Formats: sequence, structure tokens, C-alpha cells
Amino acid sequence: MLKWFALRSFNIIFLSFLFQCSNATESGDCHPPVNSHQPQYIIAYGSLIETVSKNTTSRENGENQPVWIEHYQRGWFSKGISIGFSTTYLGVIKDKNVGFNGAIFRVLNNRAFKDFDAREKYYCRVLVPIHAIHLLNAKKLHAGQYWIYEMKPEFLSPPSSNYPIVQSYVDIFLSGCLQMEEKFHLKNFAARCVQTTRDWSVHWVNDRIYPRRPMVYQAKALAIDALLQQQIPTFFNQVQLATNN
Repeated sequence: MLKWFALRSFNIIFLSFLFQCSNATESGDCHPPVNSHQPQYIIAYGSLIETVSKNTTSRENGENQPVWIEHYQRGWFSKGISIGFSTTYLGVIKDKNVGFNGAIFRVLNNRAFKDFDAREKYYCRVLVPIHAIHLLNAKKLHAGQYWIYEMKPEFLSPPSSNYPIVQSYVDIFLSGCLQMEEKFHLKNFAARCVQTTRDWSVHWVNDRIYPRRPMVYQAKALAIDALLQQQIPTFFNQVQLATNN
């Protein structure tokens, strides 16, 4: 029943995605030029929420600010294409009926877009209208261009035994959500990160360096595990150790 529900859920998302595929993808212009006369922002929904992960790509950016984004679905449906062992990553697709919480940050040097586009090369960078973006820290949203990295339809696929969800990536995502919750005093922000993410799956492996002592390399490991146990126990209780652990 659980697998049937997950498959049915993915099929609904897939059909919706094909119907509402972005204009950027259709035109073939996947990473368009930015307007140098306007402030530039990126919407983060996965690993970019975590400050250290974001800064590994470029330090020429502003502070992450918590946001709610309308008309997009976040989920585990971005299939990796690496040769050999790979994984399923987070992605977003248009869906007018849902939304998700994440972060935005200003890109201080437009040349940094080259680095972010390279990091997200299997995604399309598209504009999000300001009316779909809501700051959660009581600050005013400034005028500018707000970009999000959407899924390319050819890489849309649910987690599988060959492309599972991996805990190390979940850790980066949720440690970023916990950072936002703590920094901005946003109750249940991290829980909403889990709740607004679709396609959690039984195809999920624990690839932490020390899976039985994860705090050695992931300071928020216990908080992350407690969050997952609380929010999605059915899936979390079925996580398997990666074969090389």
C-alpha cells in the first residue's frame, strides 16, 4: 500500500509537471541573462538553505532570509545522472495549489551566477514573481529579480534502489532548516521543511561517515533524526545503512 501510494503521488506530480512546464525550458534558454540594473536574488529550497553549503559555491552573497514560496512543489524527484553510484536530489516544480518554506539570498556579484548555474546545471533558472514570495521575518521584500532552479523534465523521477535518498544530503537540507528556525526564532520551520517536501521514500540509505556516531561530523544529527522520527516515522524507520558503512 505504501509503495502504491508513493507511485500514485509521483504520477500526479509528473503529469502536472508536464502540463505546467516552464517557459524557460520550452524556449531552450535555461540560464538566461540577469538584469544588471536590478538587485538579484536566488530562492533556496534544498542544500542552498545551509550557509556553509551555499558558500562553497560563492561567498559573494547575502544572508539567507526565511521565506514562503507559493505555487511550487518541493520533492525528492530529481534523479542524479552520475556514473556509478548516485542519488535522488531535491527539486521543485510548478504547482498552483501548494507551496514550501525555504530561504532567499542576494547575489552580490552577478558573476557568481556562473558558479550557481554550474552547481545547478541540471536545473533551469527561472524567475518567480514577487507576489509569490513572502518573507517570514517581518521584513519588507525588496524589488529585484528572484530566481529559482526548476527541475528539467527529463530528470524527473522518484527515488529508487539505484537512486535512493541519501542521509548526508538530507542532513545538509535539514541542518539549514534548523539554522533558519534557530536564527529567526521561527517555531516549526524545520518541521515545515519536512512537511512541504513530497516523495519521501523507502528507498533511503544512511551514508553518514559514522552512522552510529553521527555527531562527530554532523553536529545537528540528533536533532535531525528526532525531527524525521516525529514527522515521517514510517519512512525514517526503514532507512538502511549504506552498503559501504
